[in-house]
Amino acid sequence: EAKLAQEIVGVSHFKLERVKELITAHPQLVNAWWDWGFGDWESPLGAASHVGDRPIAEYLLEKGARIDIFAAAMLGHTDVVKAFVKAQPGIQKSWGPHGLTLLSHAKQGGKKAADTLAYLESLGDAGIGPKTVPLPADRKNVFLGKFESKEADVRMESKLNKAGAAIILDMKIGPTDTANKTLSYAGDDEFFPSGVPTVRIKYAVEGDKTTSITMKGAEVILVAKRVG
Repeated sequence: EAKLAQEIVGVSHFKLERVKELITAHPQLVNAWWDWGFGDWESPLGAASHVGDRPIAEYLLEKGARIDIFAAAMLGHTDVVKAFVKAQPGIQKSWGPHGLTLLSHAKQGGKKAADTLAYLESLGDAGIGPKTVPLPADRKNVFLGKFESKEADVRMESKLNKAGAAIILDMKIGPTDTANKTLSYAGDDEFFPSGVPTVRIKYAVEGDKTTSITMKGAEVILVAKRVG
């Protein structure tokens, strides 16, 4: 069930005992994936790797999780990471879940990944994430509001996070609630969902407020007009 896939990925960030319970009951979940929105896909191993939870990562691998370069970096498998880079030059520039870099995964590995971190730092380009610019403090409020696309049956609210530092887009598609997605600012009133720079969200601003939001990938996905 979809809810089980979401749960195993979620708890793999921090809760080993629940991970063990779920995998024992449903072994196939070890290689489940979950989309946190707009194509920000993550596996249980990916979750454990980017937060540096070694016990969870090692348990998942023991149960058949498919290792990748991000897990190898966090675990400090320097020879494996080097082999990846030799086989596929430039792979060190790839991004993991949520747009997190390979270098950041090695940092999460702590002392046991120190050699891996040093190697990745020597490459010079393993820590370059999606390009963003600072969100102007005096313009944050113009992006806030409620929007709707009747054609796509989508309702959304653009609001500030609890710290007031970033824009969150809370979407509902039909009767289904989707997870809140933090937006990264790309400049010129345009954002992208965290970890998915290939999707762009353009705010049409008139005066001191947004009148509509246009989402697009290779083509326009939807246009939502202001309703509140």
